Amino acid sequence: MTVQWYPGHMNKARRIIKESMTDVDLVIEVMDARIPFSSENPMVAELRQHRPCIKILNKSDLADPAITKAWLSYFEKEQGVKAQALSVQDKSKTKNLPQLCRKLLPGRGSAVKPIRIMIMGIPNVGKSTLINTLAGKTLAKVGDEPAITKLVSSAQHRIILEGNIALSDTPGILWPKIENENSSYRLAVTGAIKNTAIDFEDIALFAADYLINAYTEKVVERFKLKTCPEKGFQLLEEIGRKRGCLRAGGVIDIQRASEILIHEIRSGALGSISFETPEMILHETKVSENEQST
Repeated sequence: MTVQWYPGHMNKARRIIKESMTDVDLVIEVMDARIPFSSENPMVAELRQHRPCIKILNKSDLADPAITKAWLSYFEKEQGVKAQALSVQDKSKTKNLPQLCRKLLPGRGSAVKPIRIMIMGIPNVGKSTLINTLAGKTLAKVGDEPAITKLVSSAQHRIILEGNIALSDTPGILWPKIENENSSYRLAVTGAIKNTAIDFEDIALFAADYLINAYTEKVVERFKLKTCPEKGFQLLEEIGRKRGCLRAGGVIDIQRASEILIHEIRSGALGSISFETPEMILHETKVSENEQST
């Protein structure tokens, strides 16, 4: 599944961000802790250039803690980058972000020279929730559907925080084409791509195959199975039986079973799950490069 999802408003958002970047000192990029690589927008590095960056692995309460720790170490190796895991369960770390910003920019933070920050991220990674927590009040609309933030000129849309910090919000933007096919699936599974643009059975099958191998015990426990199926389609059938997804004649409704599995993943009902590791991404990248060279 290769996703081509680049609506006109996202093209406009990219142009506005590029124009506004001249008035930015630091970039905060928000990613989904369950899929840090797949939810990282390669355009951020292109647009921010030499500016320092804080990479936020958001929704860390939904991700595997050990894998999140590995990703934090991975991102910290990048020059000018600091990485931090955040979750809605622990807002104290979010409120410590301004202190980290001042540490990265010791020459700014006065009334004359405020720290000018732009917050970026693909749709549905929790940018609005982060902004509201930093501001201490509701300023950005929060929703489950991607691309809900309204497009505005960031030069006119600045949120002033304590400590002389000016925060510019941006709409969530995806890049023109997602090259890694597995990333396409991971983005769809976690909800970064609108449900109307995906096939639930297709992405549920991808998720089921992965969960069987990576989180066997969680699958068995959550769906009350005696043993874990070997194939993703078999798991969807088991979910259909257990949850009463039956059509006339006792035929299993795979579509409904698929929707149940995806909902369980997105809500965290299956537990703390990550869908990619640094090692996994390195392997996929090498495989892709080898295929392109042959």
